[in-house]
Amino acid sequence: MERPMNPSDMNDDAVSQDGDVPNDAATGDDLGERLAQAERKASENWDLYLRARADLENQQRRMVRELENAHKFALERFVNDLLPVKDSLELGLTASEQNQGDVGALREGMTLTLKMLGAALEKAGVREIAPQGEPFDPQWHAAVSMQESTEASENTVLQVMQKGYALNDRLVRPAMVVVARAPAG
Repeated sequence: MERPMNPSDMNDDAVSQDGDVPNDAATGDDLGERLAQAERKASENWDLYLRARADLENQQRRMVRELENAHKFALERFVNDLLPVKDSLELGLTASEQNQGDVGALREGMTLTLKMLGAALEKAGVREIAPQGEPFDPQWHAAVSMQESTEASENTVLQVMQKGYALNDRLVRPAMVVVARAPAG
């Protein structure tokens, strides 16, 4: 077990083995050098901090700018897919003014244009909801009316008044439908 330290023993550390008292000027120089070193290190760390902060601010500005551009030009691909549909409709109108007797050619042009539009919508993630003959689903369908029917089972879609659409499995517009009900009586 160690013996407790005596206040007189503390001064023994300040005396060297040959009995000389250490030179205070030498330890002062050493402290000054250590202080200068610590100040240099603090200055280096401050510079590193400022650079890291500037990098972070630049990255944040860059991300905000990229996000703004993404919002600004998000529909660019979709618009590029729709432009041929518009062109086709304009050509159809011009043809209808010049060839008033050729209804078959106009019908064919409209059919092709509708297919182009459907392909553009599908490419953009739009899905058509046309539930003819399917069970009524209130998440995807809106019942306009109910009609008695002996041919269709109850709560089956008898007629689609207006097709519905979903964008990436999120409902954009429900299908407007007539729903079957059991005959009264």
